[in-house]
This record gives sequence, structure tokens and C-alpha cells, in this order.
Amino acid sequence: MESSLSARRLPRLPPADPPLEGPLKPDALVADALPPGGEAVLAVAAADDVPRVSLGAFLTLHYRLSGPDGQAVVDTFDGKPATLSLGSGQLAPAIEARLIGLAEGTRARFDLPAGEAFGERNVQLLQRVGRTLLAELGDPDAEYGVGDVVQFPTPDGQGAYAGVVREVGEGWLLFDFNHPLAGQPVRFEVHLLGVL
Repeated sequence: MESSLSARRLPRLPPADPPLEGPLKPDALVADALPPGGEAVLAVAAADDVPRVSLGAFLTLHYRLSGPDGQAVVDTFDGKPATLSLGSGQLAPAIEARLIGLAEGTRARFDLPAGEAFGERNVQLLQRVGRTLLAELGDPDAEYGVGDVVQFPTPDGQGAYAGVVREVGEGWLLFDFNHPLAGQPVRFEVHLLGVL
């Protein structure tokens, strides 16, 4: 299987309009100031009966993960929302930790420092794979180029993992099995649609 990485520059989250003043009502949107150069992040001032994220909660959410260049690696905002169980490993632990305690309806943005979300880059995850093995695992006539993302089956055949082609040699390809955002600062934007 073969596909190319594609990403696009994403718009900033809008500030609250009009600015909120006076006492807050349950479920009102509140703008929290970020450090200099930051943008407004919308959150929910929730009543006690609004569900909050806890370990094991089932979530329906839109989210976007982007690197330091602003290019999205994952973005569900323009499509179907994601559903997941918090603590099941579907999100990185550092990202899950940011969700704990947030109320249903919250819109938030988190900037994680380099390496925190997906670890540091690991040179041992750069692997040469022979074209013979690629032909056995997939389409024997497939052509691969630098930047292509190729999915491989796990040894037990129950799952899959992906690698990015970094170099093409005679009879082999060099794959990078690090997460695309490993070793980089990560921006995580989220809109919690539902918490069960």
C-alpha cells in the first residue's frame, strides 16, 4: 500500500466574540489568555452536572495534531469526529493527561514541548527493508518514493504500523518508523463533543 503525506496550513481558533463580561453562566464560553503571542482558547465554564473527562471515559471529539510548522498530521475538524476510550492507548499519554478534567463542550489548545507527546526520535527505528519483503507483504509492482507512507502488518497479523520512506536504494528502501512528530513540539487542538 502506498500513499503520500499531505497536510495544509490550518486557521487559528477564533477569540470569543463579543468578549464576555459580567458573571459567568453554566456552559458559557470563556476566553483564557495564553502567553505572549498566543491566541484565545475557548473553554466551558461548566455546571456541576456537565460530564467531565476521566480515565476510562468514552469521548467523541474533533482534534488536530500539528508540528512546529503548523502542518496537521491528524485533523478531524473537517470530517467525522473521533470516538475513543481514554486510557486505551488511542492517544499518547501526554495528550490524554491534558484532557482529564475538561468538561463536555470544551474547546482547547495545548502546546506540548519537544519530545513530550511522542518521545524523542529513535535512530533504531530507521530500518532498511528489502524490496523482496515489500513484494511479499503488498503489491509486487508497487513503486515507492521518498515521503511515501507504507503500512505494514504486525507479526501477529492483527494490527498494522506505518513507516515513511526516507531513502530509496538498489533493492531496498530506508523506512522511518518514528512517529512523524517524534522529537518535535506538538500543538493539540480539541473540541470535546461528548463525554460518557
